[in-house]
Amino acid sequence: MKIVIIGSGNVAYHLAKAFCQNKIEVSQIFGRNENDLKSISDELQIPFSTTKLADADLYLISVKDDSVAEVSKIISKENCLAAHTSGSLPKEILVGNYRKAGFYPLQTFSRSKELDYSKIPFFVEAENRDDSELLQNLALKISKNVMESDYENRKYIHLTAVFSCNFVNHLFARAKEISDSQNIPFDYFLPLIDETVSKIHHMEPKLAQTGPAVRNDERVLMVHEALINDDEHLKIYRTMNESIKKMYEL
Repeated sequence: MKIVIIGSGNVAYHLAKAFCQNKIEVSQIFGRNENDLKSISDELQIPFSTTKLADADLYLISVKDDSVAEVSKIISKENCLAAHTSGSLPKEILVGNYRKAGFYPLQTFSRSKELDYSKIPFFVEAENRDDSELLQNLALKISKNVMESDYENRKYIHLTAVFSCNFVNHLFARAKEISDSQNIPFDYFLPLIDETVSKIHHMEPKLAQTGPAVRNDERVLMVHEALINDDEHLKIYRTMNESIKKMYEL
């Protein structure tokens, strides 16, 4: 099976790398950013192009959500399968006379961070059983965790991912702003962060909650608020504490 990856961002890079590590041949990576494409090509020994899309049986479109529909139009081959890697788009967003699918890896991807691809959940959706099995079998060569998921389900998977990854990471970034403002090394907090994440492998997140809000410790909450000079930090602090109190009916 000839596979072409369209895109040169973090997800495209890691998919290409996962395929190469598992001896799945990628015929081409295609996109607009020649520097990024060349970097991937040099590292993984995959041909690249910015002008001519290679013939393939499967095209994996791994670009920004708002570009997926437009990019999908460049696939002119009719007897092929095209899948996007978005968690928040239906397969019907793809524009063309080909079979349409979704191939969503549930992970946060950064170019410089090594990943264990075998642990990444993949969610597959296709128009027919044969294509679904083809994509599932492809994903199973990379990961031990592969499931079918239609768009309605995948939307909620993606929403949960935003809460559990993007929002949490934003709080880390805001926390570092506070520690930096007082010249406190953020490294001090890494064991705390690691333990917090580790606990939810063994406990319900709701049962793992600690801190002044869940104890309804108004004295500590007031002391903290008095320390916060940044309006955005104060808004986040109050919003999060109110949410915690509501969850535990305090």
